[in-house]
Amino acid sequence: MLGRGTSSTAIGAITSVIADDELLARNELAFLLKNFPEIEVVGMAANGIEAVEMIENLEPDLVFLDVQMPGLDGLGVIQRLRDKDVPLPHFVLATAFDQYAIDAFRLEALDYLLKPIEKDRLAETISRARRIVQDREKAAPPEPAAPRPAMQRSKILVRSAGRSFIVDAQDIVYATIDDGLITIVTSALEGESNYRTIEDLQSNLDPETFWRVHRSFLVNIHRIKEVIPWFKSSYQIRMDDKKHTEIPVSRVQTKRLRSLLKL
Repeated sequence: MLGRGTSSTAIGAITSVIADDELLARNELAFLLKNFPEIEVVGMAANGIEAVEMIENLEPDLVFLDVQMPGLDGLGVIQRLRDKDVPLPHFVLATAFDQYAIDAFRLEALDYLLKPIEKDRLAETISRARRIVQDREKAAPPEPAAPRPAMQRSKILVRSAGRSFIVDAQDIVYATIDDGLITIVTSALEGESNYRTIEDLQSNLDPETFWRVHRSFLVNIHRIKEVIPWFKSSYQIRMDDKKHTEIPVSRVQTKRLRSLLKL
């Protein structure tokens, strides 16, 4: 069964995203879900591209995903997330056509709902989701400790424009990984790192300064310029690099952000 190892924002809460290209359908489902207090809708996406970005950033437990959407349909959303090696939430596929049921089972979706969605049928889905999420949380291993640096490096090699620069570690604003390539951004330049993983880079930097706010981002906490409230219980942080880059804070790290900045 598709699923992730992250925990819900509160005991009994199942964080959820609704993805449907029809506004009326999104609003009707959100209205129905108000009957289930254990469901917390943290975002609504109007197309497949938005859905992929929202799932990556918000890390929901559950996604109600319309099958037919322009540009990138529901099945394409799941495939895109798999290609990006993103930990998958549980998916409930929703459509007005029953011919997609086989695809739903092939993708190991948690459930398959026919539109218009009936409250009683939705209750069965929520009950199934509740059992799966609770069982997963009971079986989940404890959060791994942050990597302990064997030797903190004060200098980092950054390749940019065909040249190799040596930068002070404290000048790093943030680092990010995409398709296996780590990019380091400093006040003066942006370039590639020879580290293979964010974990490897993090283990060679000061743990009091560099914080893994998201699985794809490592930030210098002294270079955070602004905290931006985002969806219901989440935040983004704006860095003080030249582009004023906005970086999502994962739900797992939101508690630390609140503690760190007394939010």
